[in-house]
Amino acid sequence: MNFRFFANAALVMSIALGASACKEESKVQTPPEYATITVKEDSVTVKNSFPATIGGNSDAEIRSKVSGFIVKINISEGDMVKKGDVLFEVDHEIYQAEYNTALAQLHVAEAKVETSKLTAQNKANLAKKGIISEYEKKLAENSLAQSVAELEQARAMLDNARTNLDYTYIKSPSDGVVGNIPVSIGNLVSPSTAEPLTIVSDISKVYANFSIDEKFMLFYTEKGGVNDILKFMPNVELKLATGEIYTEKGVIETISGVMDTKTGSAKMSAMFKNPKQLLRSGNTGNVLIPKIIKNALLIPQTATYELQDKKFVYVLNDSNVTVNKQIEVEPLTINQNYIVTKGLEAGDRVVIEGVGSSVKNNMKITPITKEQSEAKLKAATKK
Repeated sequence: MNFRFFANAALVMSIALGASACKEESKVQTPPEYATITVKEDSVTVKNSFPATIGGNSDAEIRSKVSGFIVKINISEGDMVKKGDVLFEVDHEIYQAEYNTALAQLHVAEAKVETSKLTAQNKANLAKKGIISEYEKKLAENSLAQSVAELEQARAMLDNARTNLDYTYIKSPSDGVVGNIPVSIGNLVSPSTAEPLTIVSDISKVYANFSIDEKFMLFYTEKGGVNDILKFMPNVELKLATGEIYTEKGVIETISGVMDTKTGSAKMSAMFKNPKQLLRSGNTGNVLIPKIIKNALLIPQTATYELQDKKFVYVLNDSNVTVNKQIEVEPLTINQNYIVTKGLEAGDRVVIEGVGSSVKNNMKITPITKEQSEAKLKAATKK
């Protein structure tokens, strides 16, 4: 028996099997690398935004208290006026004539009183001497009383005529800025005119009026209760229509005690000082209310994918295999990060790379850090 042949054959087979094993091992692929993060708790501040309309400290509607044609307009839209400034003038002629008539009637009444006084005094002397009866004396006294009453009536009519004449000069009730002026010279105005001649807004300070939802209301109600909720409301900011943040901080001064059942919201009002008079009544903006969330869990938006309006992430198990999990998040974001309110816990490892494209559920991966992933991308770009 040729033992050397069998020995050589065994050696050849051993080498062949070893080569085959090495070839099979070379086919085994290392799990792909993807960046992950470990979720940690942190305290964050988000700013809730609420659309608001701006109103002045007082918005006085300017109306005419008498009827007549406008003969003069002393202001222009946007003018700053002082209390007592004459804004409009209504035709004075009729009211001047009424005043002159009332003044004349007053003089007549005054003269009549003087005459009645003399007559009553004379009658009293005659009655005392028995020349006339007490009846005639009483008639003279009654005539004097009637003259005095007519004098008071004449004075009242004069005061009314003077007031109406003064009303033809329509004045500003306060300091402020003039709004829209829908009338012109020659227009007929009266106390029943539906639209005001203009609005004078005191804008030394302004109020941003807005509404908050029930969830936000409960957040602060739980802190201070209904009675003390304003004590726990933080200072707020105002985002202007230009996108800029107003320099002055605001203070929430009023809040409605009842939720609107139709809208599910409550009305609030925040006061802002307006020293440079930048804000005007009728402006719009957004009130930003900061809200501190303790023990918040932050994840990048890129770590999520959506399915049927629900958000999911991939969490790694102990074997580095992906497991999809549904999460819930705050409506507001911080620097392109979601604040997770449900679905994750501190210490969970979340995939933040390839989500929604190459990463799938129940997939084994090799976790790397975000920095390592960025370094790989940078190196690949150079090549």
